[in-house]
Amino acid sequence: MAEKIEMSTVTLRLPLGLLGFESTKSYWIISNPEDAPFAWLQVPDQVDLAFLVVPAFAVVHDYAPNLSDLDVEFLGLESPEEALIYAIVTLRADGTSTVNLKGPIVINRETMIGKQVVLANSPYVSQHPLGSN
Repeated sequence: MAEKIEMSTVTLRLPLGLLGFESTKSYWIISNPEDAPFAWLQVPDQVDLAFLVVPAFAVVHDYAPNLSDLDVEFLGLESPEEALIYAIVTLRADGTSTVNLKGPIVINRETMIGKQVVLANSPYVSQHPLGSN
């Protein structure tokens, strides 16, 4: 008998949208245990618009973004443990993949309100090779 796989879908609100998609405010985070640690950031009413994401800590284990006070206040974060941090994955035609660690999506896990932040004066890059630490 085949084991049943439970996918999960969580609604995420990005009041400022994503860079380049500022008018899109609502997303689903769709995760399937078979695809872990990856998930999809899906636009609910546009099946052809989704972003592959991965928890930033799954790529760089000691990832420590320095969020501005304004970003922390905007998200209502009181401690680092309240934050979920995802990085958008880019899959290239040549088979290589990169993740955007310079512009992570930071989410308050209590409110599920998030923001794509651009880290100023950061050692992280927007095209970090996937599979390297």
